[in-house]
Amino acid sequence: MSIHPGVNEEGGAEVSIPPGHPPSASLPLRLTPSALLGSRRARRIVERNIVVYRRGWIFLLSGFFEPFFYLLSIGVGLNRLVPPLHVSGRVVAYASFVAPGLLASSAMNGAMFDSTFNIFFKLKIAKTYDAILSTPLEVGDVALGELSWSLMRGALYSAAFLCVMAGLGYVTSPWAALCYPGALLIGFAFAAGGMAGTTYMRTWQDFDLVSLAVIPLFLFSATFYPLAVYPGWLQLVVRCTPLYQGVALMRGFDLGIFNWALAGHAAYLAVMGACGLGLTARRFARLLLL
Repeated sequence: MSIHPGVNEEGGAEVSIPPGHPPSASLPLRLTPSALLGSRRARRIVERNIVVYRRGWIFLLSGFFEPFFYLLSIGVGLNRLVPPLHVSGRVVAYASFVAPGLLASSAMNGAMFDSTFNIFFKLKIAKTYDAILSTPLEVGDVALGELSWSLMRGALYSAAFLCVMAGLGYVTSPWAALCYPGALLIGFAFAAGGMAGTTYMRTWQDFDLVSLAVIPLFLFSATFYPLAVYPGWLQLVVRCTPLYQGVALMRGFDLGIFNWALAGHAAYLAVMGACGLGLTARRFARLLLL
């Protein structure tokens, strides 16, 4: 007779032992920490969000129209007014220069919206996480699950943005396919950072600080014009901002311009996301368990 593995209510593995078989055979699996067996409890958060948005699918669909209106306005209007730009020895149409920057900005906006307003409502108003933590799920599962959901939404929007870019002729290199994982990396960084910041917010008025941070990033991260047009001191400030890292990464991929700076941009975003996720888990533990 075979032994069929399962998962107990704490997330650890357990097995069903046939009658007459010594119970000690299951002891090692029962004592093995669930983390070593690859706990999948965070996916329950994702499943819950899918069920919640099943009736509100129109809010997901609305995110597909943003890239179309952005890119269409640039292509129809500004692209005819602004002459081509010289980027790393190449002549690039203005719309093709702006499009990857708008992709990075879209990834940031989608991640920030989903990881700030929605998290605050569940944390402070609906008390959703208090109910969730009465189950075997832990704060780390909540943080990872919410981050995964934000990345899933970001993946849909980024795919739509790239399709619109290709349809309008703003993809200038086959390497633009790398913009998709790059957009997910941007979403990971800003979603984790947004969740961490949300844990410090006390009222809805605190979200004015989110706009105060996002709008300058959108306007001053070399999205609409090259970094060289900024004054010297402002160039240094812009280079240190997280959205600039994403814009430079997307533009390098879309134009097929590779250098070691791209690795630095990717490392910056990865470290930002990892730190944000760790801080979110600690803050959730302090707010919900103490």
